[in-house]
Amino acid sequence: MSSPGREEAGRTALAGVKVVDLTQFEAGTSITETLAWLGADVIKIENPNGGEQGRGASTDIKGVDSYYFMLLNANKRSVTLNLKDERGKDMLRKLIAKADIFAENFAPGVIEKLGFSYEEVSRINSRIIYATVKGFGKGSPYEKHLAFDMIAQAAGGVMSITGESDGKPIKPGVTLGDTGTGLHACIGVLAALYQRTVSGRGQKVEVAMQDAMVNYCRIAYASQLLHKKPCPRMGNQVVLGTNAPSDVFKCKPGGPNDYVYIYTSRANNIQWERLLKVIGREDLKSDPRFATPQLRVKIVDEINGYIQAWTKDYTKHEAMQILGEQGVPCGAVLDTDELMNEPSMREREIFVEVDHPARGKVVIPGWPVKLSDSYVAVKASPILGADNADVYGEWLGLSKGDLDALKKEQVI
Repeated sequence: MSSPGREEAGRTALAGVKVVDLTQFEAGTSITETLAWLGADVIKIENPNGGEQGRGASTDIKGVDSYYFMLLNANKRSVTLNLKDERGKDMLRKLIAKADIFAENFAPGVIEKLGFSYEEVSRINSRIIYATVKGFGKGSPYEKHLAFDMIAQAAGGVMSITGESDGKPIKPGVTLGDTGTGLHACIGVLAALYQRTVSGRGQKVEVAMQDAMVNYCRIAYASQLLHKKPCPRMGNQVVLGTNAPSDVFKCKPGGPNDYVYIYTSRANNIQWERLLKVIGREDLKSDPRFATPQLRVKIVDEINGYIQAWTKDYTKHEAMQILGEQGVPCGAVLDTDELMNEPSMREREIFVEVDHPARGKVVIPGWPVKLSDSYVAVKASPILGADNADVYGEWLGLSKGDLDALKKEQVI
């Protein structure tokens, strides 16, 4: 575990960076959670009546924040603000004037109707970095359409290349459309923040979910160019379809995730020959049908049969250990429970136990990017409005009496 006391003032990468966070659900919250994990002071602006919609989405206990919300809003501070009230809008303008970054991912047209378009926000603060995520880009025929993760994956090409060759398109289990787009936007925000040190000006950072999915599919476009046709679904084979083996193989005792993925490089035969030695089939080295990666693709079913005959006698962990030690690329198919409870994952804070005011101790994923000179301890997501007094006192200089009056009048 990281030693206590490492989170010192001025030591974090984004110490002193102030973020006004109007994001919701996942794509936008992934931008601001990442900034918070890097040390920024992220102030989540929420409706006083229930807060961000994600708090109640998928919750198992009515009135208690969902695990979904907790995993997307760690390390932030929450304040309540009624943006339908002109006083609430004025308070937001005052927060914006002091901020470095503004982030939103409302449905198309909503932020403009609220009066906080990029043009309006930049007039308040010319140095602000304005991050916005939408489903489809400006000029797209679908620009005004609503989008969620799976919509972006369908419209961005991801589903078209996922699944078995003779099956229907499949949505990958990971939320590339949401978190993946948020991380793309965060890269843009950090670049804009750096550019501001030279230019002195802020700028707009916009990412469409569909467009981010295209970027994730770059190798599929290598297939398009190579074969002069749409990249097909290849199952567990790599999308270029130029190598074998490249698949999962059953292991004992035969549970739903008792598989190991085995791959050998298409660059040469070194890893292929190592694999043959491990599975006891060195006789295949001299068989001309197996001479090159390109030839092996043509007889992939035969190759997979030889490998399966070996893996069935080992657990996925044993297979990964044996093959890995011999220089054969492989990976046991680990499920969420195995990963969450793997000791080294806890030690490296890939998973972290936080103490939530309502949920108690909960294990959540942490931030996987480690900086040698910037450590930020992972903290639980905030209860709705938990930081009203601190934030409005620090940022706007409001007293307890001011806040009590605003709360009574349902402004906060």
